[in-house]
Amino acid sequence: MEILIKAAQLILSLSLLVILHEFGHFIPARLFKTRVEKFYLFFNPWFSLFKKKIGDTEWGIGWLPLGGFVKISGMVDESMDKEQLALPPQPWEFRSKPAWQRLIIMLGGVTVNVIAAIIIYVCIVFAYGEEQLKSEDIKSGLSIHPFLESYGLKSGDNIVSVEGESVDNPLVINSEILLRGKRKFEVIHKNGEKSIVTLPKDIDYKMFENGAYQAVELRSVNTTIDSIVPKLAADQAKMKVGDKIISINNNEIKFYDQLKSELYKSRSKVSSVSLLRGKDTINLTVNVSKEGTLGFQVRPEAKDYIDFDKLKTNYFGIGTSISKGVKKGYNTLNDYVSQMKFIFTKKGSTEISGFAGIGKLFPSVWNWQIFWMNTAFISIALAFMNILPIPALDGGHVVFLLYEIVTGKEAPQKVLEYAQYVGFFLLIGLTLYANGLDVFKWLTGS
Repeated sequence: MEILIKAAQLILSLSLLVILHEFGHFIPARLFKTRVEKFYLFFNPWFSLFKKKIGDTEWGIGWLPLGGFVKISGMVDESMDKEQLALPPQPWEFRSKPAWQRLIIMLGGVTVNVIAAIIIYVCIVFAYGEEQLKSEDIKSGLSIHPFLESYGLKSGDNIVSVEGESVDNPLVINSEILLRGKRKFEVIHKNGEKSIVTLPKDIDYKMFENGAYQAVELRSVNTTIDSIVPKLAADQAKMKVGDKIISINNNEIKFYDQLKSELYKSRSKVSSVSLLRGKDTINLTVNVSKEGTLGFQVRPEAKDYIDFDKLKTNYFGIGTSISKGVKKGYNTLNDYVSQMKFIFTKKGSTEISGFAGIGKLFPSVWNWQIFWMNTAFISIALAFMNILPIPALDGGHVVFLLYEIVTGKEAPQKVLEYAQYVGFFLLIGLTLYANGLDVFKWLTGS
């Protein structure tokens, strides 16, 4: 049932965004009196689930849920309709329009995706407010990933400012370090002393390679196993959901960050783990992975975070909501583009995910706030991916149109056709690779 709920959220989110994206092409095409032959949600090789012709346009729903499309007359696209292109250009065709009009038509989809994301963020801020946790209200300090200990940060420390700006939400610090290039922090240590901690320029790559994605979190007292990954160390050692970790290598565990720290120190080593199962204490021997994990997850609830009661929700008027929504949209796009740098690392090439990875963004119970947050994020991601200069994507068409505007010469039709083939097979290859990795991880439990 949980899988069905996640799948339903994913399909609904993608369907809404695909329709909006295609309308981004459809509307300017019609404004410039360009004929749109088909408007489809999902692809329809061989047959359609539904179709109805209204005016010059066939509206339909395909059976292959990998996106959607509009077929614009006189355009070299994925349909590769060479018969039409072999005939003399007609005034209602895409190829007969001025280059600047064709450019607007091609940019319409990504523009609508960006605008949609910003509108969603504005509505979220207005409806649900924004969580705030002032640094002075954090009495127990923060949970700091053990990888950062060698740089002067430890669990229990409190980060009060980033590059001179006060911290309103400590969870944003992760993005500030990994994706926004922030390196200078004012810290109050557990003993009350203040210091300025400056991280090296390449700390983002080092954190990524060492699995320190969530470098800064709120401290939690929950050390109870919520789920176990099959075939990994926790499963092999017969750990069970509901077991509470109470010590590792005879070091008492009271906080979740202590658990992470002890495992991190025991990377690639055989370690002893004591856990509480009901009223019984169980002692196990486990092989800790090179990343410092055993293959289980702990999901703290609100009550488990020591300073959670200090977290406040601020609500805003429409003016402030618009300002904050635009900022969220900008930060989301900036962060998404910034994380692309990790793909070109050895570890990053194995972290790519397909539809299963996207589906994991959604919770196993329906939550409208999370649904709309994820939909806004996916909308930004779709906009960025579609504007990449890859033939068969909007960005590929834009490159050829910019070439035409600058040089005054159209790219030869054969070049456009061959580029479309190359782009199509490249996208198919990437899709198979990403979704193949999902299947491999599922089969191997990695």
